Amino acid sequence: MATTNSFKFVMLPPQTATTRAWAARLAEAVPEARVVVAEDRDAAAREIADAEGAFGQLDRELLSKARNLRWLQAPFAAPPAGYYFPELVGHPVKVTNFREIYNDHIGAHILAFVLAFARGLHLYIPRQLRREWKKSPLEHGDVLHLPETTALIVGVGGIGAEAARLLAAFGVTVLATDARRTEAPEGVSELHPPEALDTLLPRADFVILTVPHTPATEGFFDRARLRRMKKTAFFINIGRGMTTKLDDLVAALEAGEIGGAALDVYEKEPLPADHPLWTMPNVLLTPHMAGHGPYLDERRLEIVIDNCRAFATGGPLRNPVDKASWF
Repeated sequence: MATTNSFKFVMLPPQTATTRAWAARLAEAVPEARVVVAEDRDAAAREIADAEGAFGQLDRELLSKARNLRWLQAPFAAPPAGYYFPELVGHPVKVTNFREIYNDHIGAHILAFVLAFARGLHLYIPRQLRREWKKSPLEHGDVLHLPETTALIVGVGGIGAEAARLLAAFGVTVLATDARRTEAPEGVSELHPPEALDTLLPRADFVILTVPHTPATEGFFDRARLRRMKKTAFFINIGRGMTTKLDDLVAALEAGEIGGAALDVYEKEPLPADHPLWTMPNVLLTPHMAGHGPYLDERRLEIVIDNCRAFATGGPLRNPVDKASWF
């Protein structure tokens, strides 16, 4: 039987009713964890000094006070830029995150975008708003036969893998790139390293970004990459807004270099009300809500509990992060 060790675990501010409830449930589920709720910054600075584990967001000042910190649970699946500042990256503390909890919700959102484009809803929804009864004179017009299409998933992590499984069930041929996977998950016909992206883009009818925002992906989808896509292909981004240059996307759409786009994330959020994407044809927009769905808080707490138990026994932590790469 594994030896267990007690440790101090600090819930960093700001606190909510949810995090306070988590603290109580965590203390009950993992008696080895002495859970401390820091209600404000002064309490955080005091309590972090001898804590071995923490939940939330650290900054340079708090990290400098942490003498014993060995594990930090990030409060996000993919923290925003700035979370992994140089001192945190260089510190020996292990960081874990909340990835995997959105796989089913975002996978369904991706499929909704693909089906909308395949059935011409990007054309019919605007006509509905104009009360315009207009359909293609050809029975095969405005639709794509999914078994004859190819999707390219850029970043086939947990979300991308679930999207691949769903797409394959509709007969779509799925190509994928990923920086970490070495074996193709269910539904993926071909798995390639990220360096193969430019050679794969001309093959895809749907290009789907699920990658996090990292130093390597910031702004990497630009006009040059968009021009490598088929003129009839659809671009879908549900990963992070900073991966795609919106001015370049608008220019590509205006020039007819791609067939359309669907976005849930944007370089600037909220998307400004005067941004041209709002009124462009062949564009579907949702307000960064692809991950919305039931059970998320329970899934988050489950990861924290699992990691507290692992930390107490010296076992492997769930969702470890490569801090230098931000994911």
